[in-house]
Formats: sequence, structure tokens, C-alpha cells
Amino acid sequence: MSETAKVRKAVITAAGTGTRHFPAMVTVQKEMFPLVDRDGTTKPTIQIIVEEAVDAGIEQICIVCSPQSLPQIQGHFRALSPQVAPYLKGKVWALEEAARLEELSRRIQYVIQETQEGYGHAVYCARSFVGDEPFLLLLGDHVYIADAKKNCSRQLIDVYAEYGCAISGVQRTPEDLLHLFGTLTGTRIGTSPDVYEVTRIHEKPTLEFAEEHLRTPGLSRGQYLCFFGMHVFPPSIFDCIAYYVENDIRQRGEIQLTDAQDLLRSRERYLAAEISGERYDMGVPFGYIQTQLALAIHSSSRRDLLAALAHLLTVRDLGLIRSE
Repeated sequence: MSETAKVRKAVITAAGTGTRHFPAMVTVQKEMFPLVDRDGTTKPTIQIIVEEAVDAGIEQICIVCSPQSLPQIQGHFRALSPQVAPYLKGKVWALEEAARLEELSRRIQYVIQETQEGYGHAVYCARSFVGDEPFLLLLGDHVYIADAKKNCSRQLIDVYAEYGCAISGVQRTPEDLLHLFGTLTGTRIGTSPDVYEVTRIHEKPTLEFAEEHLRTPGLSRGQYLCFFGMHVFPPSIFDCIAYYVENDIRQRGEIQLTDAQDLLRSRERYLAAEISGERYDMGVPFGYIQTQLALAIHSSSRRDLLAALAHLLTVRDLGLIRSE
């Protein structure tokens, strides 16, 4: 096999309206919602995801924005402004964070998705940025926490380096959650991590459809392979998306990435790899709570968090807090 091209670029989509976070999303783009990261620093979600990519070896990043989200995101990744600098005087940790933001800003480019045309269309907007290289694709409202020494993106990039073809991160998911995720099936061809030759992809299947068409040999009954929210694609994915864009083929009024993925699978080799870690969707209210709890549990504040939760539950059980 010829030498596999290095994955230097990443695309992060951050153009969604985030209506499930209304009314907060009226003033703050959901990808800009703050989270306390594992290092104890409060960051907007999009920064945590950008750092995920950079820590995996990514050199250049394209953030796909809406006209409304661009000023917020672009305004965050920049050099320290004269208005803010006086407040950070003498705060070494804060000045280090400011320098980090400035360094990240030099890696980032922006492209605007002018109208809401779906996830596939948002990815298509980054075609010129990607050019003829493979790229890492991440969701702007998913936070990834690895169970292994390598972060989740690095795990997927390393599998791509071995096989040199399109590959999606997946996770074993119970059947009651299938309505939330794109789902696939295939044949296991490798272990550590488990890698599958993909034979079918379907967006948010019904349980009946999944039982008939998406069972994967070797998985327990009721378990399916669902997308983890990250992929490494060759540039040929854009030809597949173009087919749906140019022919205006939509599902629920939108250009779906899943359709283009299945078309790519029919044209060339397509793999999936199980990621050692968890993905948290902060784009919905309860998911936002889960994301913050997960970050805290994986930080030095773990013990304090568990003690605080135990205290809150004890106070409630004693009747000191009224339960509705």
C-alpha cells in the first residue's frame, strides 16, 4: 500500500441554531457555552474541541459558522485585547491562557454556511479549505473524553494511518438510543481497537429496521454500532455530498451527511473503529449537564464533586430541600 497522507486538517461544524437551548441561545451560540475543563479552566465548548484536534496533531482547522455565530467564535480566538488586559495583570495562569488562545487563532480559518441546509451541507462548505487532503471532522457541540492515553481524535487518526481509507469513530450503543444516532453495520477485520468493514449505514433507524438490517456479528443482542461524532474522510467525500447538493436530494428538508457516507461506502473502502472513550452532546440541556459532570469527574475536582453530590442528595433525602 502506498504511503498514507498525513491528516493535517480538521473541520469543526458550529453553524447550528441550538434551539433546544432557548432562550440562552438567543444571546450565546451553543458552541460558546462555557464549561469548566479537566484542567480547571473555564472555556467555551468550541475551544475544548479545537484543543482536542490540536492535541491529536492537527495543524490547520476550519470552523464552519453561521453568520450569527461567526462574530462570537472569531472574537474568542484572538490576541488579548487592551480592554481585558488590565484585569489579568499579575495573573500568570490567565496570561498563559491568553497566549494559548492567540496561538490557536493562527491555526483557525472560518467559512460561513449562509443558510441552514443540514449537516452534510455544512461540511460541504469546507471543501475549498480541505482541498485534496484527508481531514478530521468533529462536531462543534460534542465533547470527547478518552479512556486511553491517546485522545479520541488521535485514536481515529492512527487507525486511518494504518488503513488509509475513510473511517468513522463508532461506539456500541443500546437499542433504545438508536433514534439519536446514525447507525452502521459491518464485519470486524481488526482488534485493539475493533475495526469493521462497513456494509450499511442508516440515519437514526427505527428499532424494527435496525433489527432486520443493522445487526453486527459479535455484538450482544440489543447493541449496535453508532457514530461517535468524529470521522477521517478522504477528499472524495465532497464528491458524494455534491451529488445530493446538486440534485437537491434531502431528508427532512436537509442535506444529510449520512447519505453521502453511504454513497462513499458504495464507491470505495469505508471502515469504522470503536473509540476508547465517551462522547457527550452538550447541544441539548441534559447533555450539557452530563458534559460538565463528565469533565469534572475526569479532573482533580473529582473528589470534591462527589462529596458535593452526596451532600445534595443527603439534604434532599432528609427533607431539607422540598421535592416537587
